[in-house]
Amino acid sequence: MQTRKLGKLEVSAIGLGCMGFSHGYGATPDRQQSLDLIRYAFELGCTHFDTAEGYGAGDNEVLVGEALRGVRDRVVIATKLLIEESSVTNPADTQIRAHLEASLKRLGIDHVDLYYQHRISPNIPVEEIAESMGKLICEGKIRGWGQSQATAEQIRRAHAVTPLTAVQSEYSMMERMVEREVIPACKELGIGFVPFSPLASGFLAGRVRAEDRYQGDDVRRVITRFDKANIAANQPLVDLLHRFADEKHVTPAQISLAWMLAKEDFIAPIPGSRKRDRIEENLGAADVELTASELEQIETELAKIDIYGNRTDEDIAKLYR
Repeated sequence: MQTRKLGKLEVSAIGLGCMGFSHGYGATPDRQQSLDLIRYAFELGCTHFDTAEGYGAGDNEVLVGEALRGVRDRVVIATKLLIEESSVTNPADTQIRAHLEASLKRLGIDHVDLYYQHRISPNIPVEEIAESMGKLICEGKIRGWGQSQATAEQIRRAHAVTPLTAVQSEYSMMERMVEREVIPACKELGIGFVPFSPLASGFLAGRVRAEDRYQGDDVRRVITRFDKANIAANQPLVDLLHRFADEKHVTPAQISLAWMLAKEDFIAPIPGSRKRDRIEENLGAADVELTASELEQIETELAKIDIYGNRTDEDIAKLYR
């Protein structure tokens, strides 16, 4: 497995997003199966595992910690906290420390390698968060820190206080907004970029059908790119992926991941999967090399394609109302 640098952290070029083992995509695997799949990803060379306190109300951290206990010193564990308010009696620093201690306990570890602010709070200055993260780095509680879904301006302000290790945001062939300002800012400042949903919740694997139905807390129920009309409207993108995949004798998902790996060397996606063959497929994308000519061809074709539907926090919140 090739490796990449997120700041000073070295990770496998492709990591594993672990959210789906606990929630977000309908029925979850049984616990032993989930443990086995996380361990299997490690056996295949994955060293970057992403979780959050909010996934399964903390249970995902417990799962990830248990799965990786025997190889803790050989992996990078990333988790996230979410705070929205701060006050004189309950300042952000106090909250961050409490959240971190709870995550460490659930994970069963003494430090987190990469600690993200899950979403930027509208009420707490990013500088205040950055200062607290800097203290935790000095104390050895975390090795690095990051932001999720931050703007370039927020990234710059936070980085000026405590250098960021990584920024995690949605990025795929179906969602390229971060290419305008965020990824260039990360490149300029030496910050790693970690795409979540790099396969657009599975859409870019090329197997989505208009007649598919999703149950329970499956986010595809509310992500508009999975609306029946949008599935049909986005078919040109799927056709493009299949064409390049056939030419390279790989899969559409591997073309999607290889495309972003070829864009910048500080990009390290974290696709999620709950099946052995899909984990093999996704991690195998690190071995798919796109030439400069092939990348240019893909970019030229993508520029001709309109994308219909998206994925927003507001839509996903509808699942839990």
